Amino acid sequence: QVQLVESGGGLVQAGGSLRLSCAASGRTFSTYGMGWFRQAPGKEREFVAAISWNGGTTYYATSVKGRFTTSRENAKNTVYLQMNSLKPEDTAFYYCAAGTTGGATTSAHEYDGWGQGTQVTVSS
Repeated sequence: QVQLVESGGGLVQAGGSLRLSCAASGRTFSTYGMGWFRQAPGKEREFVAAISWNGGTTYYATSVKGRFTTSRENAKNTVYLQMNSLKPEDTAFYYCAAGTTGGATTSAHEYDGWGQGTQVTVSS
């Protein structure tokens, strides 16, 4: 069973940047894809970004494409989400998730391990 711990959230002004990290343990990290999701108050959880086991494939939600970048360091069992040009509408709880396969996927149903989340708040 995989354990995931996110860090790096916080309060930032619009236009600023944050980098989220997600440290994984409990399963060989280089064998599964990773994803990022977010949930704002009163809204459903939504896909943000995904990365395949070797970083060769990435997907992004349209709302973050060109502003967010996900990457991973398999030697450190860590995946990252670099968030630039942040907007107030990016305010949400951000979760990393471990995939059931090595590919990158946008569907939450294809992830079987979830972190506890980290809050990102963007002020206007």
